[in-house]
Amino acid sequence: MSLSSTAREYRELQAQIKALEAEADALKQEMIREMDTQQLEELHAGEYTIRYSLYESARIDATRLKEEQPDLYSTYTKKTVSTRFQVA
Repeated sequence: MSLSSTAREYRELQAQIKALEAEADALKQEMIREMDTQQLEELHAGEYTIRYSLYESARIDATRLKEEQPDLYSTYTKKTVSTRFQVA
């Protein structure tokens, strides 16, 4: 198999994944609408338990910290290196 055909197959699979993710998201939105209509956070649907609820999380506002406390920001900033793969 040539690299060109491998890249083509990769792009086709990526397109299929994107389409399936869109389909899954549409199904998710349908379930959320139904739960909102019934005002439920948990719903039993046959063998499945569906949960949809709010939760809180705390994150550091890095932009603000960098602006207001640049020394503290640089002390606790950890740089990482990663790779990126793209077929265009």
